[in-house]
Amino acid sequence: MEAGIFYVLVGSVAVAALARWRGWPAPLLVTVAALAASFLPFVPNLEIDGHVLLSLVLPPLLYSAALDVSFVGFKRSLPQIRRLGIWLVLITALAVGLVAWWILPSLTLPGALLLGAIVAPPDAVSAAAIGRRLGLPRRIMTVLSGESLINDATSLTLYRVFAAILAGATVSIWGGIWQFLVAVGVGVAVGLVFGIVLHQLRMRISDPVVIGTFGLLAPFGAYAIAEHLLGSGVLAVVAMGLYVGYNSPRTDYTTRQQEKPLWLSADLLLESFVFAYIGLQFPRVLNDLGSESVGQILLLSGAVLLVVLIVRPLYIYPTSAWANFQDRKRLERWDRGVESGEFDKRHRKSRRWENYTADELRSHIVREQMAGLKLTWKDSAVISWAGMRGVVTLAIAVAAADLAALDTEASHAIVVVAFIVTVGTLLLQGLTLPMLIRGLGIASDVDEEEDEAALAEVRAKSREAGKKFLAEKRVEWEAKYGDVDLSVFDAFTKRMTRVEKDTDEAQKVEDAASRPSYEDLVALSRGWLQVRREILLAERNAGNLDEEVMRELIAAMDAEELALDTRGATRQQSRA
Repeated sequence: MEAGIFYVLVGSVAVAALARWRGWPAPLLVTVAALAASFLPFVPNLEIDGHVLLSLVLPPLLYSAALDVSFVGFKRSLPQIRRLGIWLVLITALAVGLVAWWILPSLTLPGALLLGAIVAPPDAVSAAAIGRRLGLPRRIMTVLSGESLINDATSLTLYRVFAAILAGATVSIWGGIWQFLVAVGVGVAVGLVFGIVLHQLRMRISDPVVIGTFGLLAPFGAYAIAEHLLGSGVLAVVAMGLYVGYNSPRTDYTTRQQEKPLWLSADLLLESFVFAYIGLQFPRVLNDLGSESVGQILLLSGAVLLVVLIVRPLYIYPTSAWANFQDRKRLERWDRGVESGEFDKRHRKSRRWENYTADELRSHIVREQMAGLKLTWKDSAVISWAGMRGVVTLAIAVAAADLAALDTEASHAIVVVAFIVTVGTLLLQGLTLPMLIRGLGIASDVDEEEDEAALAEVRAKSREAGKKFLAEKRVEWEAKYGDVDLSVFDAFTKRMTRVEKDTDEAQKVEDAASRPSYEDLVALSRGWLQVRREILLAERNAGNLDEEVMRELIAAMDAEELALDTRGATRQQSRA
């Protein structure tokens, strides 16, 4: 078993590496390669308990995804994310359940609804990989990523409810709603506690190896404790990841530089294994079909696949149109409030807006009120077709097959349907999604234009903050050193982002007792970096700068700080 897992890991990572090198969607290639390999006699047929698979794979993948999600974008897109991650899952589960009960009555209605809960949540890993490669706009990527972070929680809660009903428990509609609310409340609470504790550790411990190790362990702890308390382990991990990711720019730069490649490697390893595992289950599915009802189960699988493909666009288009209509009405109400003066009167009471002009106030309030990112019909088309199923569907199906309340035929039907829906959506939607994106001509040109405008504004504010910071430091140095050569300040003013000339200056004057030391100049550089980071955080918090752009700029500043430390270490070695 252990050797088989190792071989699958190595093989799947090798195929994923080939896909990355060639620019192909790695999840699809790994799945197809595993499907083909499953027919070879020497390839192991892995059988992993569904609960174990979920507990080992889901927490780190969710946490890593949550770290990269823009919290500001997630908050703005929450209406769309909520519609997809909660209501679409419920509607899909109900539609699949009714169709499955009609085709295969022996499943019983609770068993059919259990099947619906299993196949309802899409896995955005492959969709996100395709979207990033083809340059999908951030508004679409944010919705897809956000949906994938919460739809698993809805699906797993539904699974618990219907599994309990199958076991003979009496669960009312209100009881099911209460279970969902408890799962959400407990899960988010546990996740925030873990997130706050982990963030405080990141702020106080400077060893990036130790912090990285805590980061690897925390998702498993949050998931296990939340599940033990009858909460949603998925939401616990997501809440923790969003909190830590949002506050990550405030931690030491070495932690960020250690963390990024660590999670990229973990994602590659786990995602490759998951999609290889999906493909390798084909022999088991063939064995499960060795019953007299094989035709009926295949018919059921095709029908369920068709339902999950159709329900998604049928739900997305009307709800998106209704949401856009509501936004237009809300904006009209706000415009009427502006004309009557109520708009200004209501928001001048808040200190947050007291320094804004009337035009700036209106712009910010309208942006806040219209926070939900509007989706065009092309955006909805991409989101509608990005409903590939993944590891959660397959893992829950494997776990459900062991339920004592299900007979052999029902267990086989659930596993077969889950496998066919997972592989069918991966291949059908995954292979055609790039053509759909190219055909619709969707690109991130608007994002690039907005980013350029935001960057120009940030640079202007950085220059002003830099001049103020340097003026304060000049006064401090004059008081400390008296008559001192302050040409370094002129160099900083002209070239705010470089320190090479400053360190050269430090080497020239370091032996003069009345002159600034090398350490003073390095501290000046670090202070300027910190001023720039604070500007970026303030702009991010105000909604003026996209979080992804901010993170790219923060990474560039981290490289500058690393250069400072490297030069300092080299200097100490040369003097030793």
